[in-house]
Amino acid sequence: MNQAIEGPIDVTEQEGERLHISGLFVAFISGLPQLLFPLLAAVFGARESDNPALIPIMIAVVLALSLFFRWLTWLRFRYHVGDDDIRVEKGILNRTARSIPYERIQDVSIQQKPLARMLGLSEVKFETGGGDGDDAKLSFVTLDEANRLRALVRSRKAGEAVAQDIPVMDESEDAETLFAMDGKRVFTLGLYSFSLVIFVVLGGFAQQFDFLLPFDFWDLKRWVGLAEDSGVRVSTLNGVSMAGQLTLAFGAFTSLIFIGFATGVGRTFLRENGFRLTQTPKGFRRRRGLFTLTDVVMPTHRVQAAVVQTGPIRKRSGWHSLKFVSLAQDSKEESNYVAAPLATLDEVWRISQAAGIDAPDGDEALSKGVVLHWMIQLALFVPPLLIAMATLLIFADRPLAPLLFLLLLLVVAACLFWCDWRKYRFGLDAQQLYLRRGWWQQKLTLAPQVKVQSIEIAQGPLARRYGLASLKFGIAGGTLEMVALPLSTARAICKAVMEKVAAVDYSAINQSR
Repeated sequence: MNQAIEGPIDVTEQEGERLHISGLFVAFISGLPQLLFPLLAAVFGARESDNPALIPIMIAVVLALSLFFRWLTWLRFRYHVGDDDIRVEKGILNRTARSIPYERIQDVSIQQKPLARMLGLSEVKFETGGGDGDDAKLSFVTLDEANRLRALVRSRKAGEAVAQDIPVMDESEDAETLFAMDGKRVFTLGLYSFSLVIFVVLGGFAQQFDFLLPFDFWDLKRWVGLAEDSGVRVSTLNGVSMAGQLTLAFGAFTSLIFIGFATGVGRTFLRENGFRLTQTPKGFRRRRGLFTLTDVVMPTHRVQAAVVQTGPIRKRSGWHSLKFVSLAQDSKEESNYVAAPLATLDEVWRISQAAGIDAPDGDEALSKGVVLHWMIQLALFVPPLLIAMATLLIFADRPLAPLLFLLLLLVVAACLFWCDWRKYRFGLDAQQLYLRRGWWQQKLTLAPQVKVQSIEIAQGPLARRYGLASLKFGIAGGTLEMVALPLSTARAICKAVMEKVAAVDYSAINQSR
């Protein structure tokens, strides 16, 4: 388990390693946005003194203090590479130490952001899948040191005796390229990643910093006045013909769509450019990124399940994505390891088979859920809706006729449940569990039975009355839940999986790794 030791730390046995000194500059520049509010406070405070000469002095003081504390943090940071674990010690006043045994490390990733990349530096992240994000982060070390640490961790986890100097991880001759994305495919993925997040960012920025502007950003009359001063007669728009209004609306809608596609393509190129997945003797190695380069290696035996996703538009073009469920978290946005963001089914099954997960034989091997399960879910939706209608009718003095439109929500819910029932499938064969769900974003989960760590049979009051049950399978890094099963079917599946798990000698598997 991870160990966090608070209080004085005895470091007399070994001095440990410091981070690269150039990382101070990278951290300082990267942290400038966090100094925005202190800098603004200093500027406004200097302006109140009626002495403009204080403004650059106050700015210099804030920047100097930030650099000073970052230097202290760097000075008090050490990492130790031991025979059994990696220990990270940090803290200016309160010293803490975190010890991470090698066998607990699920993933070692190397990331190079633009400025760090220019200086030949990297950020190393050690993850144990404990749910708290990065258990240790080294910001920043040289790229050679980052590769050395990753190779060392892999060797120690394998029980190999390693020397002090570990060669950097070059692409070996026996490494097989499983999947790669060229510029055309990245662009296609960007088109499917339509996003209007730029408007959210700009709107949030305007709301947070509108006090810095010499005018009210949300004053509609002022914007109308500026438009009329520029020659646009807003007051005459009501007299525009229907065709003119439709033209204006179409232009605005087209601009919005264009910005959404452009944002999606731009974000996708930044994240996925140069995507390449290879298989080495140690596991899967993935590299991607235009400015921020990431290099992640995940051992093959850490894969707990495969998730194949697609959508109604992507599916028509034959595109799918593949993710691996594991203890290691891929990023803040992705809890699973992205193995192929946009791939054909042939490419998907080739990658999954390299992880020991086979493609299903087809829908004929999968079963439908009992429709009564969805009818029960719809029935549970009715009482809250009726209570809301009665509350509005009695306490808000609303007429009954408009409230009847709320019943449309019941119709919408019924349609959604019906679509979910049509697409839902579950099943198992001699080796794997299968679960397909989602009428819009379709997701197929495949999990080897030997990876299951726990099984729970769950029944609600109504489900118990009608003999229905759900099966919840616990796997490292996620869960898999089958619903709408007859109780006898749930018990049979549970018994079959438990027999499969009990027949595996996990101590032998661990020793072989």
